[in-house]
Amino acid sequence: EEYRPFSRKLPEFKFWFGASRAVLIAICMTFFDLFDLPVFWPILLVYFILLVVLTMKDRIKHMMKHNYVPFSLGKQTYGDLTKVKVPGEKKDAK
Repeated sequence: EEYRPFSRKLPEFKFWFGASRAVLIAICMTFFDLFDLPVFWPILLVYFILLVVLTMKDRIKHMMKHNYVPFSLGKQTYGDLTKVKVPGEKKDAK
């Protein structure tokens, strides 16, 4: 079997080129009144919340599938396993 190095689906240069072009087009569009559309902010807020919920639902399902729990109710402790024992020290020495 021949060694094949990791190849990305979207090379980094193409990503940055596309992102830069999108930002440049967006900035140029701000100079024309044709693109100045009124937006009712509650609809925009609901749309944003919907996108976040749908995206996080998929991410959390993926994490659960691979036994990664993204939420915890506190730091996990290991009891006496993590305590450092000093040689020559007695237990009741105060």
